[in-house]
Amino acid sequence: MALFGRDRLPARATLSRFLAALDQSAVESLRTLFLKDGLSRPLGKEEHSGGLFDRQGNHYLVFDVDGTREAARQRALPKTADRPAPQRRLRPLCAPGYTGRKRGEVVRSRTTVLQAHTHQWIATFGNPGNGEYRAELRRAVTVIQSYLQAHHHSEERVLLRLDGQYGTGAVLADLAGLPFVMRSKEYQLLKRAEIQARLNLPADQHLTHAESGMVRALYDCPDVPVGPDGVQCRVVVATHPAGKKKSPVGVTQSGVVYELFLTRLPQSAFTASDVVALYLHRGAFENALADEDQELDPDRWVSHTALGQEAWQIISQWTWNLRLELGHVLEPTAVRTTEFAPALSSPHKEAPAQAPAQGYGKVSVAQPWKAGRFSGQDFALQSDGTLRCPAGQSLSANERRRETDGSLRVVYAASIRSCRPCPLREQCQWNGSTTAKPRQVSVLLHPLVIGSQPVLWRDWSRREHRRACVQLVRHQCIEVSLLPLPAASPGTAEVVLSRAQRAHTRLAWTERLARNARVPTASQVTMKLFGVPQTFATWLGLTTG
Repeated sequence: MALFGRDRLPARATLSRFLAALDQSAVESLRTLFLKDGLSRPLGKEEHSGGLFDRQGNHYLVFDVDGTREAARQRALPKTADRPAPQRRLRPLCAPGYTGRKRGEVVRSRTTVLQAHTHQWIATFGNPGNGEYRAELRRAVTVIQSYLQAHHHSEERVLLRLDGQYGTGAVLADLAGLPFVMRSKEYQLLKRAEIQARLNLPADQHLTHAESGMVRALYDCPDVPVGPDGVQCRVVVATHPAGKKKSPVGVTQSGVVYELFLTRLPQSAFTASDVVALYLHRGAFENALADEDQELDPDRWVSHTALGQEAWQIISQWTWNLRLELGHVLEPTAVRTTEFAPALSSPHKEAPAQAPAQGYGKVSVAQPWKAGRFSGQDFALQSDGTLRCPAGQSLSANERRRETDGSLRVVYAASIRSCRPCPLREQCQWNGSTTAKPRQVSVLLHPLVIGSQPVLWRDWSRREHRRACVQLVRHQCIEVSLLPLPAASPGTAEVVLSRAQRAHTRLAWTERLARNARVPTASQVTMKLFGVPQTFATWLGLTTG
């Protein structure tokens, strides 16, 4: 109300004209002020203790980076010879894009960055259509690095949870080496020999979804080169039987749905189930977006210009943060601690016939037992679950047994018909040609050595504090008193208007086009603040002059 110099909120058309006067420098300055304000005031003294704590007790700050799309439905325009060519007002703001619902709609995308344990927004970037997700991701990483530098937090102890649209190997170069968790859509990784070989071995863990009851078998594949640059990543493959309906995520092969998850979190601190659960925990980010849309309506089409709409979204997220901060002042609470995943028992304390709860490490085979003889390392594991001997013959798994230390031994054996005529039999078997049994090779899967602590999640409530501030403001009664107005100046001579001057007739097309030909510039959009005309950008302090 003070901004527009009136006792009532401005009309939508008035707000749209002011937002249309913004230029790129003004919006970027507003974005800088938004980030600076968020970095200068943490929520409380315990802000440093919020976040994620792994099984070794290390502290991580978690940031959610996600892209959303808002569709704008448009009416059909008449196209006749007696009317000029129609032009959409949202053309510079939106563009055709995929929304997942209907085709033919124009959309605008935005990438938001949320600090997970405080539920504070730290950045938002918008673009027409499907957007420039890689450019926006690089800007988001820059903002996160600024946050870490301001709070003196190590980059090795930060976790980025990314949406599925970033799940390609090409975007790994844009993350500047920060740890991440994402769902991958590069299903050609399933054709890798090392991944296929791991899928033919027993699963590391089984994860049951708390709400749907779906059970996923998890296979952990460390040190897999991904992307054109060959970035070493940890690939977690989740499988479950396909249902009657097509699965919305993953790829279905032979009645089995395969999902891929990429991460750079260490195996010694996070199990495969921890990695998948951390990504699925992103549902809280979607709920935060839903609350934001209901209470602030940042996706409302308040401007037909891209810069005006971008400023509206920045101010909406700024208002969210202020409400959250004021709510913490009204109702200060301590950080709440949640056991995200329970502690794991030692493999020596488990039953020998039971699979280890922490999963398996890398496949190991026996070392050379005699000079000049073939060892288990000379038998390569194939994608079909078999071993290939130096002579090119296949060895199939015929036995699986648990060891006392929790390891799983898989015994592969060849066919005696393949070993008898083999020219390499003297180098392969213990007694050479006098051996009556075929060659056998044991493959051991040892339990992972992982921390004994539970995975802890420490955060605040986002609804309780924010709505406490909103309810307080709604019940406030504000009284405004005005000073008496000065004496009225002597009236001027009355102007007499004719009926033609007062008439409200519809203008012709030529007159309307002539009236609308001139586009007002930013300097022409002025307002009076304390009686001094100033441009909107100058009043905001975003430009000089």
